[in-house]
Amino acid sequence: MTTEFKFPDVGEGITEGEIVKWHVKEGDQVKEHQVLAEIETDKAIVEMPSPATGTILKIMHKEGDTVKVGETLVVIGEKGEKVHAPSQTQKITVAQTKASKPEKRVSTGVVGEIPEAIEAQEFVCQKCGAKFSSQDLLNRHLPIHTMTKTVEEVLAAPATRRIGRELGVDLSKVTGTGALGRITEQDVRNFAHQVMEKPKEQVESVGPKIIKKEYDMFGYLERVPMKGIRKATAKRMAESASKIPHVTHIDDADVTELVKLREKEKVNAEKKKIHLTFLPFIVKALVASLKKFPYFNSVLDETHEEIIIKKYYNIGIAMETTDGLMVPVIKIADEKSIFDIALEISKLADAAEKRKIDLGELKGGTFTITNYGAIGGIYGTPIINYPEVAILGTGRIYDKPVVVKNKIQIRKVLPLSLAFDHRVVDGADAAQFVNTLKQYLENPETILKKENGKKGK
Repeated sequence: MTTEFKFPDVGEGITEGEIVKWHVKEGDQVKEHQVLAEIETDKAIVEMPSPATGTILKIMHKEGDTVKVGETLVVIGEKGEKVHAPSQTQKITVAQTKASKPEKRVSTGVVGEIPEAIEAQEFVCQKCGAKFSSQDLLNRHLPIHTMTKTVEEVLAAPATRRIGRELGVDLSKVTGTGALGRITEQDVRNFAHQVMEKPKEQVESVGPKIIKKEYDMFGYLERVPMKGIRKATAKRMAESASKIPHVTHIDDADVTELVKLREKEKVNAEKKKIHLTFLPFIVKALVASLKKFPYFNSVLDETHEEIIIKKYYNIGIAMETTDGLMVPVIKIADEKSIFDIALEISKLADAAEKRKIDLGELKGGTFTITNYGAIGGIYGTPIINYPEVAILGTGRIYDKPVVVKNKIQIRKVLPLSLAFDHRVVDGADAAQFVNTLKQYLENPETILKKENGKKGK
């Protein structure tokens, strides 16, 4: 008996993936749980384990193909067993007559098969005779006649029009050589031949088939497909910007003492082979601030009109990788030490860059930090990682003259940019939250005291 292995629902709203590499080929013997392929989703590269032991009878997609959740990846069975067409490739005729007998269609999902009864109907365009399976498709088609009225007015026999459609030729652009300017079949073929001889970049469109130009009036162009992480990021950013009224609160933290503390702790970290940056200290200060202002560690349930406050602290760290932006999550950050967080950030960054990160490491965030200061930025207006309520942007630490006890001193300053959801918190809340965060960053010993206090209990 054959087994159809379908691309499963891996969660997080993922609906499709791109096949990066096949580890097997047709005819190979495989064991249950053996890795068959690597598929790149908008989150990570996921290994697809075999659901059964047997022979690879049919591979349904090649490397580079995009597959939807529920589509068959491979068919597994006994050697020599006949392969039946996978269920999701069974198609219903686009236009069936009302007199034809309705068929039952099987919808294939990740959790099983759901039978549906569909009564197919035929809708015919009265102007051109085109047939459609629904009134909606017909309605979408009708405006075409308004836009291409000149095509309907040209003199051409039905057979000539058919050839024009087959060759993708706009008859309104063809000069007829027949009687009274009638377009002949040869006129259509000559026009199509002339178009084919033109360089590809000079052809903007031929009938309904669009050929993209390789240059515009100013110079040559390069077209880059939007897919993978970039496609997912674009979707999530648009969703966040459209749903959340963003407001950004900007301030500076004097981190002179934090710089000294980090230099001292850096020596101990190196002995443990840990790369200690300022980020773990910021995470600990942030968690302490979230405990005092819990609404910043929440989500808005728009359906039930409730604010859901999270009682755990999972801090997402936005990371720029070769393939785009990823946000791994430090789970239960309040229970981890500075060194623990530093080590975890390093491991997650390495896994994210190699696209070997587990999907579970990208889920469950309650608040996000984006550290654009690592590449030289100072202030920003970060977009919230929806459905979270806020995101903290940290700029690069720089020297700034500051008045301290009536004297000008050169201090180490950390720029902070807090973007927040104005539906959940107000500007005064944001100011108080950032002030508290600054107190922890400007007096970093208080962070270590809290940490040491926990260890002593």
